[in-house]
Amino acid sequence: MPDTDFRSPRLHVDAPLAGGGRVPLDRDQANYLGNVLRLGSGAKVLVFNGRDGEWQATIAGRKRPEHLDIVAATRGQDRLPDLRYVFAPLKHARLDYMVQKAVEMGVCALQPVLTRFTQVTRVNGERMRANVIEAAEQCGILSLARVEEPVTLDRWLSARAGERLLVFCDEAAPVADPAAALAPMGSAAQGVDVLVGPEGGFAEDERANLLRQPNTLRLSLGPRILRADTAAVAVLALVQTVLGDWTQPGEHATR
Repeated sequence: MPDTDFRSPRLHVDAPLAGGGRVPLDRDQANYLGNVLRLGSGAKVLVFNGRDGEWQATIAGRKRPEHLDIVAATRGQDRLPDLRYVFAPLKHARLDYMVQKAVEMGVCALQPVLTRFTQVTRVNGERMRANVIEAAEQCGILSLARVEEPVTLDRWLSARAGERLLVFCDEAAPVADPAAALAPMGSAAQGVDVLVGPEGGFAEDERANLLRQPNTLRLSLGPRILRADTAAVAVLALVQTVLGDWTQPGEHATR
């Protein structure tokens, strides 16, 4: 990863970025820069949109921040590894945490699935996307993970590409070294789907259906039962270490 400036304020904008351009600020952004960070005209910030890399910009405006003048590129756009996180929805605070941590771990998409024992059936996609953006702003991430619409587990399984590796975390799986279990999977060139179910676990027919899927690995995360948001961090760290871009810098390509 190129050297990243973590001292300058960083802002996501939904506008094209190019040298000499001007980007208007919405009310929330102007309030954040002017009233929260106490920045005024002439102050420098970093901006990104998930498409055009990262740019240095200067705040402009008469009495308060009104727009940004784009000055120079600081980093080129990158590409996230083809790692999708699939999960049974959680309650608000824990869902916020899980989304933020999954983004920090480098997932390219977040897919809520409804299982037999899912306790939360309504998902606020806008809130999830806000958490994606916040995590990206804070952690120097350039590409934004997609937030998919919730679907049933059966529907998702029927639609996914069979050549992708499916790693599903199963509390009923025999306890074994998870890194050693992942190692024989080799390359993740066709992409990886990581699935964590609800805290009530998978129903037996769901587990049987998962085991019938091609290219599937049933994974134990150790001798203790983890909360679903903790399991997200644990399994994504394992996958990124063994199959992902943590030890394969060439996979984190510039486009």
